[in-house]
Amino acid sequence: MSDHNLNGKTALITGSTSGIGLAIAIALARAGARIVLHGQGDQQLHADALAQVDGAGAGDSQYFDVDLRDVSAIDGMMTRLDEAGGVDILVNNAGVQIIAPLAQATAQIWDTVLAVNLSAAFHTMRHALPKMAQNGYGRVINIASVHGLVASVNKAPYVASKFGLNGLSKAAALEYADAGTKARGGVTVNTICPGWTETALIEPQIQERAELHGGDREAGIKDMLSEKQPSQRISDVREIGALVLFLCSPLAHNMTGSSLSIDGGWSAQ
Repeated sequence: MSDHNLNGKTALITGSTSGIGLAIAIALARAGARIVLHGQGDQQLHADALAQVDGAGAGDSQYFDVDLRDVSAIDGMMTRLDEAGGVDILVNNAGVQIIAPLAQATAQIWDTVLAVNLSAAFHTMRHALPKMAQNGYGRVINIASVHGLVASVNKAPYVASKFGLNGLSKAAALEYADAGTKARGGVTVNTICPGWTETALIEPQIQERAELHGGDREAGIKDMLSEKQPSQRISDVREIGALVLFLCSPLAHNMTGSSLSIDGGWSAQ
């Protein structure tokens, strides 16, 4: 396998019908991977995502509509993928953020955020990693957040889930560090921790800031960035796709247990 040749590899990306997940799926498809998309909701959104990924790659993409709060549904998805040959690359990207002060964060908010952002990654990893080890090649890339490195107010469940995802990834990285060989690529587990990235997840926060500037969206983004992100530049989802692609390369065989920031210096402060 050349540095960016993923022919013959199967990649599952959760939460991949838009935003960061879709950008990752397109990047891996262009490198030759067979893509398995995941999402819920709008069927037209799913169809559009499949069309984009098929257009970027081999055209044999697959899609699962699975509620990541349902462990049995995750088990069913992973079992079907195992029966079809297994997953070589697992990207746990699906996430939910509900902003509320700690005193107003209900048990339901906590359970939902932790289930989607953290527990779902645990359940996909426990299925995928043993077979990756048997094959001598595997990549788990968990999309955490700058909030897995530093905290913010009114986001306690989200911050807890992302700190937990970093910890889970480091523990799994240690367990599988000696699987495979340099030639085959080994098995690695890493997290990517984006700062402000232009996606639907942060759109409500952009709109809230824009309202403070007479509805000017660009002014709202600038206001938001000035608070935390020293570069004063918002990230593009394609930047994260490019980093995932590198982590899938054999050249990244010794990069494991890392939490990689794309945050414009936010977590360096």
